[in-house]
Amino acid sequence: MHITGMSNGKSPSSRGKHVRVKTARGRKRSSTRWLQRQLNDPYVREAKRQGYRSRAAFKLKEMDEKHDLIKKGDVVLDLGAAPGGWSQIAVEKGASKVVAIDLLEIEPIEGVTFLQMDFMNDDAPEALIAAIGEGADVVMSDMAHNTTGHQRTDHIRVMALVETAYDFALEVLNPGGTFIAKVFQGGSGSELTNQMKLDFEKVKHIKPPSSRKNSPEEYVVALGYRGEEDI
Repeated sequence: MHITGMSNGKSPSSRGKHVRVKTARGRKRSSTRWLQRQLNDPYVREAKRQGYRSRAAFKLKEMDEKHDLIKKGDVVLDLGAAPGGWSQIAVEKGASKVVAIDLLEIEPIEGVTFLQMDFMNDDAPEALIAAIGEGADVVMSDMAHNTTGHQRTDHIRVMALVETAYDFALEVLNPGGTFIAKVFQGGSGSELTNQMKLDFEKVKHIKPPSSRKNSPEEYVVALGYRGEEDI
């Protein structure tokens, strides 16, 4: 177990007292299992200790510490931001402007402009562009549909989000910019990956340590946007 950004340089112990949750009247077994997993997850505990909105903050933090994704002064767009952990990391890294969007409401975060709307709506891109007022240096997306349990169906649904986010990123990214998006097992698809390799200097598929081992998620990270003139 590895958790980055620890104040004392140590990871929290995953061998503490195991919390067992009894199934309450009216609560589904799946909900009980989820609650028990949350209570026994060291990343959940550490996120609460450090004041992050969710354990997902560590996923971006781990990728950033390895690949220097967000730099001081960057303009960052956070697509599918709720509950706000990734936006918190962007502010922590010194981004000059962070604009976040999600269909769900999030509690205000200092330094973050939040738009409560569906990114897939036709008017969302225009609203985001108006909010940043200039090009973006980082477009990051942790968006995902609720999983159905059918791997191919889940992959297709997530890829629709990734492709939409990617098309938008190409419209707003400054040369040298970065694109990050959640994908599921199977990566970003060969066709999209090949296009990314034309549009960016480097393309990587990453599963950060804080991503649960039994989760099919991973992230595609595209670095060094070439810009339209170079493509």
